[in-house]
Amino acid sequence: MITKPLLLITIAALTIFSSSCKMYYIPVDSFRQQMPSIETVNLKQVTTKDPWGHRETYSTYPIDSIKCFDKDGKGYKLKNSPSIEIRFTYDDNKRTTFYFDRIWVVKDSVTGIRSHFLIMKKSISLNTVKLIEVQDGHKKYRYVN
Repeated sequence: MITKPLLLITIAALTIFSSSCKMYYIPVDSFRQQMPSIETVNLKQVTTKDPWGHRETYSTYPIDSIKCFDKDGKGYKLKNSPSIEIRFTYDDNKRTTFYFDRIWVVKDSVTGIRSHFLIMKKSISLNTVKLIEVQDGHKKYRYVN
């Protein structure tokens, strides 16, 4: 007989596993093509709404979808949204995660915002990036008109 706490833990684990976010990959060269240096792009103004109704307006790249690949190498277009997360693996397997629509490429560096709550900026060199992963974090942020 399964005890009640064990049953609850099993159900929670299965729920998390079955609803996990699918990870996609962007080759560094493809990322550079999709996200050119900010000096050469006309950014667009967007307004987002968070789960509590707060609105925020900021500038972002005019990208509707992100060209990426699944784990089998099959091409995929991921629809851009404020809940898309991008993770860079670089220098001795260090990792940094940003929100996709809150990153800017300046020459050979990418700068981004790591949190919707705190303005935590960080910059990394694209020349040291080994792996770029992207996923929809399914957070309840959305674009509004």
